[in-house]
Amino acid sequence: MGNLDDKVAVITGGARGQGRAHALALAGAGADVVVCDIAEPLAGLPYELSTEDDLADTVELVEKTGRRCVPMKADVRSQEQMHSVAERAIEEFGRIDILIANAGIASNSPIAEMDEQLWRDMIDINLTGVFHSFRAVVPHMMERRWGRVIATSSIVAKMGVRNAGHYAAAKWGVLGLVKSLSLEVADYGITVNAVLPSGVDTAMIQNPATWRLMVPDNDDPTREDWMAIIESGPPNGDLIQPAEVADAVLLLVSEHGRHFNGEAVTISAGLSANTA
Repeated sequence: MGNLDDKVAVITGGARGQGRAHALALAGAGADVVVCDIAEPLAGLPYELSTEDDLADTVELVEKTGRRCVPMKADVRSQEQMHSVAERAIEEFGRIDILIANAGIASNSPIAEMDEQLWRDMIDINLTGVFHSFRAVVPHMMERRWGRVIATSSIVAKMGVRNAGHYAAAKWGVLGLVKSLSLEVADYGITVNAVLPSGVDTAMIQNPATWRLMVPDNDDPTREDWMAIIESGPPNGDLIQPAEVADAVLLLVSEHGRHFNGEAVTISAGLSANTA
C-alpha cells in the first residue's frame, strides 16, 4: 500500500483520460474512490464525451488494485447532482478526504465569432462545475478539519490562446477559486491547489478538430501528422501522459504535499517559461 491507505477520494470527470489516471494513481496508493462523469453526449463539442462503458472500465481497473470504486453518473453543472455524489461517498465510506475537480471540456472558436452557447457550456462545466464540486465536498472536510482539494486548470490560463478564449477564461477562473478557497479553509487543515498541464494525450485534444487546427496546411490531417510535428520539436516537448499529471496530484494530496496550498503547479513542457 501507499501513503493514502484507507483515504477516500471523489474524482469528477473520472470515466477516462486524466480522471481515470487520478483514480488509478490514488487507488494504487491505498485510497478508495468515487468517480463521477456525465457519461453522455454534449452538443457542440468536436469530439465524443465518455460513455457509461468508459465509467465501468475505470471501475474495473481501480478494483484490480484491490481498492473499491463507486461510479456515478453526474453532471457538474448541477449543484444538486454534486451534492448527491458527496452524499453517496459519505454513505459508502463514511467520509471524503480528497476531492479532485477534474471534469472539463474543450472546444474552439475565435472570440469574435463565438456562439453564446459554446461560451456558456465552457463556463458552466469548466468553472462553475469546479465551484459546484467545491461547494458539495468542502463543508464536510471543514467539519472533519482535514482535506485535500485539487482542481484541474491549464497552462493556457496564464497565457491566453487563439481560438479558445472561453477555455482560457474558465481555467483562469479556476485559479481564482483555488486561491480564494485555500485562504478560507487553511485553518481547517485543508489544502487547495491547482494543476496546470499543457497538452495531455487524451481524447480532448486527440481528435480531428484539433488536428486540423494544429496542421492547417493539411486538409485531412491524422494523429500521426500532428505527432510528427510534435516529435520534431524539443525532446521534452511532447504531449504529457495522463499518468504524469496523476503523479503530481499524488504528491499534492499526500502528507508530503501538506505545505502546498493555494499553488498553481505547472506541468507544461517548457511553456510556463513564457508566463509570469
